[in-house]
Amino acid sequence: MNAVAPEPVSPSRSLARLAVGLRLADVPNPVRERAKLHILDAIGQGFASHAYDYASRSIAGVEAIGASGACTVLGLARGFEVRDAALLNGILVHGLDFDDTHLASIIHPTATSLPTALSLGEFLDVSGEDLLAAFLLGAETGIRIGAAVDGGLHHVGFHATGIVAHFASAVTAGRLLGLGEDEIVAAQGIAGSTASGIQVFLEEGAWTKRFHPGWGAVAGVTAARLAQHGFKGPSRPYEGRFGLFETHLQQEAAHAKTEALTAKLGELWRFGETALKPYPVCHFIHGCADAAIELHAEIAGAEIASVRAFLPQPTLHIVAEPAEQKERPTTDYEGKFSAQFVIATCLLKGAFGMADLLPEALADPAIRALTATVKCSADPETAFPTYFSGGVEVTLRDGRVVKRHVRVNSGAGERSLTTEAVVAKFMGSATLTLPAAKAERVCAAVLDLDRISARELAATLRGGD
Repeated sequence: MNAVAPEPVSPSRSLARLAVGLRLADVPNPVRERAKLHILDAIGQGFASHAYDYASRSIAGVEAIGASGACTVLGLARGFEVRDAALLNGILVHGLDFDDTHLASIIHPTATSLPTALSLGEFLDVSGEDLLAAFLLGAETGIRIGAAVDGGLHHVGFHATGIVAHFASAVTAGRLLGLGEDEIVAAQGIAGSTASGIQVFLEEGAWTKRFHPGWGAVAGVTAARLAQHGFKGPSRPYEGRFGLFETHLQQEAAHAKTEALTAKLGELWRFGETALKPYPVCHFIHGCADAAIELHAEIAGAEIASVRAFLPQPTLHIVAEPAEQKERPTTDYEGKFSAQFVIATCLLKGAFGMADLLPEALADPAIRALTATVKCSADPETAFPTYFSGGVEVTLRDGRVVKRHVRVNSGAGERSLTTEAVVAKFMGSATLTLPAAKAERVCAAVLDLDRISARELAATLRGGD
């Protein structure tokens, strides 16, 4: 008799199996150490967010719900319920859009799992090692889903991070709760019914993108707790009929790469490919920003007649179109997603930082005038999606034409930020709202995460000292 071939293992079960069986020591040391740097970077962004209006308004909205609890929100003295803390930390970490990006997956991995790891890890009083393992499992899940959709979510109007955060958080929560394989499969299936995050915020600089990872954390914790108590979820939330790929990708569904969910899972940690941002703007613009900064010294003192910018074709509809809107950003969020504005600023200043998104910078007459001359088109030399390449060509009034093209954007690949650069970025971000001594204590705790507990970490993150 012919042997019956075993049924193939579904992606959700493969992810669950890894989540149940992983020991932190199984993760290569460079990936573990890099993960702590990404957590540090994200926490720095969370503290910096308190300098902006969206933070206080988000906190007020959650406080109005009425629940209180023992879980920490970055920079606040009072405690919140697990899911409320995760929601607010997600908003704070992602609010400035200065957090990390996995370039090929086009998601912000740390924001998809850290809010859950921090709040639920503190609530359960897990070790720092367990928190770090759960964080990595969730982030890797998000990256794998992003790789499988292959940019398709952005093409049909979804914010990919807002989608994958639900699944990443469910896996993170499942690991922290010590769920079994079947339960983590169910948690992913339940999360499939909550995953959303539409990109309509691009039309008017609305705040909803900031909210997406935090809401994913709320959904993931909820899914894991339901699964823990026997709630049944579908086992094929990704590839099943009417699963994520078919329903969300629409006409792009045929391009889904299901195999990316599990290829070398547990052997190859794609989290290690994640890039940290040197500029507080959409990552798609970084190659062009690099090119414009390089040109700044060369054109100093010369009068610019016009500017051409070259970006990856699949990103143009997000950061360069409609041109008439992108050429006149009026809010910090519109500025972050305007290639024209970012390039003009970099050409005139030779740098781009958070101060360049303040109202006075957005209203600067010289920058506004130059922004209107920047015309964007597809980059024929792009290395996208491996890198967010970009080029800038400047025509000067004296007839000279100067060009730069950057294949590997700063912060990515061989141009990754060093440990010293990440710590410096953290200190610059955190000290917008914290005393330097407090920021240094937070930095030391995060870098020592695998040797302390989740509650010890949380104690350093609270406000009030």
